[in-house]
Amino acid sequence: MSETIRIGTARGVRFIVPLHFLGMVAALAAILFGAETVQAQSNSTTDAAQRHAQHLRHGINLSEWFAQVYDQKGYTKEHFEAWTTAQDITLIKAMGFDHVRLSVNPQPMFRRGQADRIPADYLGYLDAALKTILDQGLGVIVDIHPDSDFKQKLVAEDSFVEQFADYWRALARHYSSTNPELVSFEVLNEPEFHDRYRWQGVQAKLAVAIREGAPQHTIIVAGAYWSSENELLFFDPLRDPNIIYNFHFYDPHIFTHQGANWSTNYVHYLKELPYPSTPENVQAAAALIPDAVNRLAAIHYGLDRWNAVRIDGEIGQVAAWAKRWNVPVTCNEFGVYRKAANPQDRAVWISDVRTTLEKYGMGWTMWDYSGGFGVVTKQEGHPAIPDAVTVKALGMKMPPAAQ
Repeated sequence: MSETIRIGTARGVRFIVPLHFLGMVAALAAILFGAETVQAQSNSTTDAAQRHAQHLRHGINLSEWFAQVYDQKGYTKEHFEAWTTAQDITLIKAMGFDHVRLSVNPQPMFRRGQADRIPADYLGYLDAALKTILDQGLGVIVDIHPDSDFKQKLVAEDSFVEQFADYWRALARHYSSTNPELVSFEVLNEPEFHDRYRWQGVQAKLAVAIREGAPQHTIIVAGAYWSSENELLFFDPLRDPNIIYNFHFYDPHIFTHQGANWSTNYVHYLKELPYPSTPENVQAAAALIPDAVNRLAAIHYGLDRWNAVRIDGEIGQVAAWAKRWNVPVTCNEFGVYRKAANPQDRAVWISDVRTTLEKYGMGWTMWDYSGGFGVVTKQEGHPAIPDAVTVKALGMKMPPAAQ
């Protein structure tokens, strides 16, 4: 006979309950309350991502400072101290931006075989940059932004993925004492994985490494190929709830990259390709493309009638994905190359994208501050000059000194 215990009376009737039954009740309570605790923790972490997303509403990319440095100065003390200054960060704040995305190329500080040993001098320059940004009360996305050859190693080599995880764990640990409300970590800029399933696994491993280094900070992730919006639609959210999902938007590419010499070859012929597009208004620009096959791409751009409604249709798909999974989403790159685009058409496209993102409650980070897509023009040794047309398109404000 099993052991029993008297647990009380009712109307004079005494209840005798087997001890093993009480054990079952206790176990069930532990499971239920444990589940509630886990759920509460999960909700709290998800809330952290949502809170952090509120600091990433209107941002600008700081390019060519710690990444994309191709001039003879390279990644040097001279370059780090001169390319983007405290005066630039003050101007960014004065225009009304609430965060910056700091592109960081890991290659100058990546020691193969000992990737967790990040050179202290390089970290010192990066520390100074983050301090300058945070001192202005701006949020900062630490965006790991390597060259293509680095990303191709991640595609091909498992051992390189493991080393990159070592690097991320160490970098996240180094910045784990920063304010998690303002500092976030972006796993990898524009992955070049054609194999979506491999990227899912690689990114999950890297996110775990970041989380081990920085338990409280928000992680920003993206879809497989160039962080495009259609790749995000394929994505299954990670188990870590403190995540913001990100995509880049440059559609239609033929318009946003017209005149660029690093993109699809034929676009370097183009200039003043209009936006919005119609079959009629693209004819003059299309005629600049010498071969018929590529000229057809410009003709198709006109036939597709790109305008605010079309942009809304594209971004609306991402909004539906975010609603389905109940996750925060941001667009941390969009813009138009300045060299060949008509300034007014460029501004209309920027305004259409920006207002659509805001309509769906998505934060944004324009590409870029002072580069080829810039919101300012800047010559070496001279203060940056905000472009009033671009500032207005972004819904930002011209600083009094610049008006």
